[in-house]
Amino acid sequence: MPETLKIDAHQHFWKYNPGEYGWIGPQDRVLRRDFLPADLQPELMSSGIQGAVSVQARQSLEETRWLLELAHQYTFIKGVVGWVPLIGPDVEKHLELFSADRKLKGVRHVLHDEADDNYMLRGDFNAGIHLLRKFNLVYDVLIFERHLPQTIEFVDAHPGQTFVVDHLAKPKIKARITEPWRKHIQALARRPHVYCKLSGAVTEANHQDWQTGDLRPYVDTILESFGPQRVMFGSDWPVCLLACDYRRWSTTVQDLTGGLSATEQAAIMGGVAAGVYGLE
Repeated sequence: MPETLKIDAHQHFWKYNPGEYGWIGPQDRVLRRDFLPADLQPELMSSGIQGAVSVQARQSLEETRWLLELAHQYTFIKGVVGWVPLIGPDVEKHLELFSADRKLKGVRHVLHDEADDNYMLRGDFNAGIHLLRKFNLVYDVLIFERHLPQTIEFVDAHPGQTFVVDHLAKPKIKARITEPWRKHIQALARRPHVYCKLSGAVTEANHQDWQTGDLRPYVDTILESFGPQRVMFGSDWPVCLLACDYRRWSTTVQDLTGGLSATEQAAIMGGVAAGVYGLE
């Protein structure tokens, strides 16, 4: 895949029903409908983006199968980060079955919704993570900033595994608080097998009244800590619609990275995602 191809490394699809998407509250009316490839494709085109990585939004094998089916139907879906159970006797069987589909590029578990903040340190969960390298799968890390200390311990237990932190680890942007998030992000970024997505930041800000400057301290910290060669653009569409449309988020990221070289910007806007996820 040419490095110049622009990739959205983080978006979602769903057929909405309240029972399966309980995390979408009554106040999130804009999200309470179906979001399908035909809805995303024109958004990508209007922003000059040629491909996307579709990420799980609910924890079911049924959804993982569906996302893979969509990826084979729509060529702009370059890869899928799905969900498989990483705890239990059938972990390896599930990984072997789903990884046979080359569109599966990674897996994710919704760690920040677990009641146990140390869930990621469980022995049985780590046994499942240990198997991912065998199947050449990336692990996407979905956490709140309070989980960063244990995330460092978690990734240190798997030095050969590629990890991608989603949504900047959800710092407290609305409250304009940077510490201890900054300190922990800098420590996490010293692990070369860990990458980070510029996604989800806008929904951590004030949905109705955010400005690009509100995000800059956080994005600058990510860029300084990881470097452009370990950072990738993601929209978190359609969740981003809570705070802005697709085009505004795309141009905001371009504004926030505008001081970088053309090569560095191209890496963030597609090259890093293509390399990390092995997109074709």
